[in-house]
Amino acid sequence: MTDFKQEQDMEIEALEAILMDEFKEIHPGESGLNTSSRCFQIKVVAQDDDTDGPITNPAQLALIFSHTERYPDEPPLLNLKSLQGIHIEDLRILKEKLLQEASENLGMAMIYTLVTSAKEWLSDRFCQDSVDGSTEVEEAAKDDIVIPHGEPVTVETFLAWRERFEAELALERAKLMPESVLTAPKEKKPSGRQWFESGRAKGVAAVNEESDLEDEEDIDFDEDDFEDDDEEDMLEHYLAEKSDSSAHSSRRAS
Repeated sequence: MTDFKQEQDMEIEALEAILMDEFKEIHPGESGLNTSSRCFQIKVVAQDDDTDGPITNPAQLALIFSHTERYPDEPPLLNLKSLQGIHIEDLRILKEKLLQEASENLGMAMIYTLVTSAKEWLSDRFCQDSVDGSTEVEEAAKDDIVIPHGEPVTVETFLAWRERFEAELALERAKLMPESVLTAPKEKKPSGRQWFESGRAKGVAAVNEESDLEDEEDIDFDEDDFEDDDEEDMLEHYLAEKSDSSAHSSRRAS
């Protein structure tokens, strides 16, 4: 014969060891249950599947139960209270769900199983709404963000831009200059005055050269005049002719 009282006491000890501060005994008058037997309250908070601790969520409830005489061969007495953020209609829906699971687990200790099911229900019911709300807020925030276009201006980017601008400006100026000036080495490029003076010097040199040619053409040597003279006579004659030519050039110059 099954000792229901012993099984119930063993379950209470196990729940106290597992749930610790979340588990406590309350007065039957506080339970809302129609019983004078021992009543217990378990605080249930939504829990994230990826973490060991509770998530940040305001929804909390109290699962209140009391063992019947033939528990676990018959369902326990159950009641739910909102500790924070849960409506009465949500409590009614969850209570129906837990009573259904209790009837499916008859013959074994089931309180911890019901607590786990309540935590999962809270996570699905309230945490999903919280995630959806956060997503909407994030999407609205993205719409308000003005995404800057282009490259941000820094000292390095400004110096690089100025170098490119000066190079392009120098290129445009170079297109307007004569090709001879561009191809000449820098140290050999004449100034305007140097170019003018060099042109005058070339003109004067050309005039002097013409004068010398004319003077040389004026000197006429006759071979018959020097056939019988010796070298000294020829030299004296040449010097005399040259002297006359120089005098003639001097008079023309004056």
